[in-house]
Amino acid sequence: MSWGFLRDLLSGVNNYSTGIGRIWVAVVFIFRLLVYIVVAENIWKYEQDEFECNIKQPGCENVCFDHFFPISHIRLWALQLIMVSTPSLLVVFHVAYRENREKHHNQKLYRSPGQIDSGLLCTYLISLILKTGFEIVFLFLFYKLYNGFKVPRLVKCDVRPCPNTVDCYISKATEKMIFLYFLVATSCLCIVLNLSELSYLLFKYSIKCYLKRYVEKHQ
Repeated sequence: MSWGFLRDLLSGVNNYSTGIGRIWVAVVFIFRLLVYIVVAENIWKYEQDEFECNIKQPGCENVCFDHFFPISHIRLWALQLIMVSTPSLLVVFHVAYRENREKHHNQKLYRSPGQIDSGLLCTYLISLILKTGFEIVFLFLFYKLYNGFKVPRLVKCDVRPCPNTVDCYISKATEKMIFLYFLVATSCLCIVLNLSELSYLLFKYSIKCYLKRYVEKHQ
């Protein structure tokens, strides 16, 4: 598939983000999307073809592969990238709504349609919460589906139609585990950035409201 739409989406959101949000976009684009396309996709491309078991029983190897890898790593990573990026569409849609509203009324209704304030701030905060939630859910899925963040060289399988316990071997297990750790680490970094940006915006908005009430009180 083409990842151009995701690149364009991230570039568009970058125009309305805070400094921390721009760092998040850079991390997603450079350390996740590019690494996924250039490296990780090639490592896991032939994972089923390179999965070997020491038995020729028809169907045994396929069943064992399905047992240990219920969902392909590469497809799960692709789904993760899409899900953590799409909440940013909320911000893009909100800005587009503001611009369309100004065009419809033929007058200036906002200081800047892309300025993070009032309603757009709520939309931005919701998008941050959704992105953080998706990251946590996918980390949990990786942990549960693959018995922790591990890629063993040897797995033992006794699932029917295998007649007995057979040994199955995963190719390039060390290399796959290194990139699995790398992608998990970047996912954790994105969670930290999202929470930092969320805290920053809430703190900034709280200070702004406090100063506004303070000025109104003394006036």
